[in-house]
Amino acid sequence: MIKFFILFFLIVGITYGLPNDFSHRDGFNPLNVTEMISSKGYPVESHVVETEDGYLLTMHRIPYGVANGSGPAPNKSVVFLQHGFLSSSADWVVIGPDNNALGYLLADAGYDVWMGNARGNTWSRKHITLDPDNPLTRQKFWNFSWHEIAIYDIPAMIDFILNTTGLTKLHYAGHSQGTTVLFILCSLKPEYNDKFISAHALAPVAYMSHVKSPFFQAFAPINFPLSTLTTLLGVDEFAPSTTAFQLGGYAACQDESPVQGLCSNILFLMSGFDPPQLNQTILPAFLANYPAGSATKQFIHYLQLVNSGRFCQYDYGAVQNLLKYGSSTPPDYPLGQITAPIALHYSDNDWLSAVVDVMQLESELSNNTNFIGAFHVPYDDFNHMDYLLAIDVKLYVYDLVLSIIRYYDV
Repeated sequence: MIKFFILFFLIVGITYGLPNDFSHRDGFNPLNVTEMISSKGYPVESHVVETEDGYLLTMHRIPYGVANGSGPAPNKSVVFLQHGFLSSSADWVVIGPDNNALGYLLADAGYDVWMGNARGNTWSRKHITLDPDNPLTRQKFWNFSWHEIAIYDIPAMIDFILNTTGLTKLHYAGHSQGTTVLFILCSLKPEYNDKFISAHALAPVAYMSHVKSPFFQAFAPINFPLSTLTTLLGVDEFAPSTTAFQLGGYAACQDESPVQGLCSNILFLMSGFDPPQLNQTILPAFLANYPAGSATKQFIHYLQLVNSGRFCQYDYGAVQNLLKYGSSTPPDYPLGQITAPIALHYSDNDWLSAVVDVMQLESELSNNTNFIGAFHVPYDDFNHMDYLLAIDVKLYVYDLVLSIIRYYDV
């Protein structure tokens, strides 16, 4: 479906062409989060972090806001935001401050906002020795899933933030894959539990056996053949960001486009239908930053969760599992090790984070005495992408997140 998505935008871009003022259209800054933020009058910084295994990750920072006299101040509490699958730090600012994007909302509320970028996406497509495009090194570069993002990337970024600010703890909010890596980090590196003041899982993804998205359902039955085929063909990078895709997406999804409705319908097929909450005007800016690229192995790992009904490490097959894990099946992530104060935010119409799967996750996390709770979004049609793009996302999700952060900040 992602390939169809790309082909559709390329065809439309060629058919309808691009407006003459394309590069100057307000809100369209392809692959440049820093320009997007600075154009709104907010301060922005970029920081590069090296992981233990040599990946170079770029983080973006909004050190203070511009509304309500938030301004510069010492010892601000930090909120670290981590994006989902195929996404980037742009998720947290792309709808802009007027539409209550979480990055701006937190900065204006007096917080020091840091936004991570996982290995392999547009902003973190570098390594100290491996070239993601060189045939000799690309397979090794792309040999990771969200497991490695959890145990290498997230710790590296957290440690860098705390060392830079001089603080010992921070708040965390992740969306989709940004929640998956949170659960893994706190399970496998329990010392990081104490570094969270509060942690917010927006559209939490751990158990996935009840996903409704046709995007995942179509590929899940052919998971192992797909894994073998991609290895043989050397298809290591999944849905990379390209200029052609950005241009086609802009032409197809701008307000003047006769096929703009198809853009939203493709998103709805992946995440759940909710037309009243989607401001279609923001679609060109969103699609200038999405998809931002990932490793194919990340996608296959999620398909494995759909098939197995477990929340476990990557399945390499019985023989390789024996060599790597000492058992024929991959181990489950030990959720009982989690002691961080985590809040789950879930909704009924989320096609990637089904309520029954979230409830299974909650049943395991609730044994944690610091568990904050599971919070149901009080809107029936709220979908997976609404946590980032919904017109009323502040009302339905962000106001609660901010209130919990403030409560735990005391």
